[in-house]
Amino acid sequence: MQISFIKRFIPFAVLALVCVAGLFTPTHSNFNGASVYNGADIAWVLVATALVFLMTPGLSFFYGGMVNRRNVLSTMIKSFIATGVVSVLWVVVGYSLAFGKSMGGVIGNPLSNPFFMGVNSGSPWPGGPTIPLMLFALFQLKFAIITPALVVGAVAERIRFNAYLLFMVLFSLLVYAPIAHWTWHPDGFLNKMGVLDFAGGTVVHISAGCAALAGALVLKRRHSESTHPANIPYVTLGTGLLWFGWFGFNAGSALAANALAVTAFAATNTAAGAAGVAWVMFDVVRGKKPSVLGFCIGAVVGLVAITPAAGYVGVPQSLFIGFVAALVSNVAAHWKSKTGIDDTLDVFPCHGLGGIVGMILTGVFASKVINPTGANGLFYGEFSLFLSQLKGLGIVVGYSFTMSYLIFRLINVLSPLRVTRQEELVGLDESQHGEKYVQGTLLVDSNSTGELEEMEVR
Repeated sequence: MQISFIKRFIPFAVLALVCVAGLFTPTHSNFNGASVYNGADIAWVLVATALVFLMTPGLSFFYGGMVNRRNVLSTMIKSFIATGVVSVLWVVVGYSLAFGKSMGGVIGNPLSNPFFMGVNSGSPWPGGPTIPLMLFALFQLKFAIITPALVVGAVAERIRFNAYLLFMVLFSLLVYAPIAHWTWHPDGFLNKMGVLDFAGGTVVHISAGCAALAGALVLKRRHSESTHPANIPYVTLGTGLLWFGWFGFNAGSALAANALAVTAFAATNTAAGAAGVAWVMFDVVRGKKPSVLGFCIGAVVGLVAITPAAGYVGVPQSLFIGFVAALVSNVAAHWKSKTGIDDTLDVFPCHGLGGIVGMILTGVFASKVINPTGANGLFYGEFSLFLSQLKGLGIVVGYSFTMSYLIFRLINVLSPLRVTRQEELVGLDESQHGEKYVQGTLLVDSNSTGELEEMEVR
C-alpha cells in the first residue's frame, strides 16, 4: 500500500519542485525593441498563436468523435492535457533544447533559457526580427503542444493514462525538441543542409506520424475494435476548429503580417478544400458512399500536406498537393486495414504520409518567386532542394520512429503501457477516469467508491 502511494505521489512531487524552483529564477527587464518591433506583426502573431492553441482542443473533438463511445473522454483528455504538460515542460527546458544556443547543430543547450530565463530580455529571433522573442517562444510552444497530442489517435482505446503522460514528456524532450532544432534553428544541421519546412511537415507531422506507428506496433491490436464512431458531429466540429486554427499554424509561420502570410493562408485553404473533395470523390470511385468522415479526414490530410510547403509554393500548386496527398493517404488507410497494424485512427496514413507527401512536393514545387529566402524545386529545373528534402525526410523518419519505439518500450518496462483486457472492454472512460458520458448524462465516480453517480449535463 505504501509503495503504491509513493508511486502516485512522485509525479505530483516533481511538479511541485519544478514550480518552487521557478521562484528562484532571476528576472530580467524586457528587451528594448522600440526601434525594431512592428505593432501589426505583433498583433498578427499573437492572434496566430491563439489560433494554433485552438487546434489542440479541436483535435480532441476530432479524435474523440471517432472512437468507441466508451472511450470518448479518455481519448479527448489524452490530447487536451498536452496543453498543460507541454506548457510546463517548454518553459522549464523544452524551449532551450529546441531554440537555445546550438550544440553542434544537434540540440540546444538546456542551460540557455531554463524557466524562460532571458527570453523576455533577449533580442528578436532571426526569423522574426519585428516581434519579441517571448512571442516567438510562445508561438513555437503551441506547435510543441499539438505534436504529442497527435500520437494519441494511434494508441487510443488501450493505453494507460499515466503511461501516455510519461510518453508525452519523453517524446517532447527526446524527439520533438531535437527535430525542431535541426530544422528551424539557424545552426541546425538540417537547416544548413537546405531542408525547407515552412510550418512543421517534418517537425510536427512526420515525427508524430512515425511515433504513432511505433506506438501501434508496441501496443499491438485492441481486444475489441470499434467500427462505429461515437459522435460524427464531434468530428465535424473538430475538423472546423483544426481548419480554422491551421491558418495560424501556416500563415502565422511567416512571423509577420506580410504578403507571405497571405500566400500561406491561401495555399492552406486551397489544399484542404482540394483534399477533402478528392477523398470523397475517390471513395465514390471505389464504390463507397460519400461520407462526412471522408470529407473531414481528407481536409485534415490536405492541411497536413500543405504545412511544409505553404510559404514556398503558389496557390495552383497547393491544389495538386492536396489532391495527391488525399489519394495517397486514402489508399494507405485502406491498405492498413488489411494488415495487423492497429493504428486506431490512421495517424500514420494521414499525418505521417501526409507530411511525407508535403515534404517531397515542397522539393518539387518550391519557388523563389513565392519566397526569395527559399529555393527552386525540381519542377523549376533545380535538383538540389529535392535531394535535400529526401535526405532530411529519411533522417527524420528513421530517428522519430526508432526513438519513439524505444521510448514506448522503456515505459512498458517501468510500468505497463496497456490497460488490462477487462479495463479495455469496460472502456477507458470508466476504468481510467471514473467518468462516462452517455446521452447527455455524465456518470461520475465522485466518492472514489467505484460506483458511478448520474450528473445532468446542461
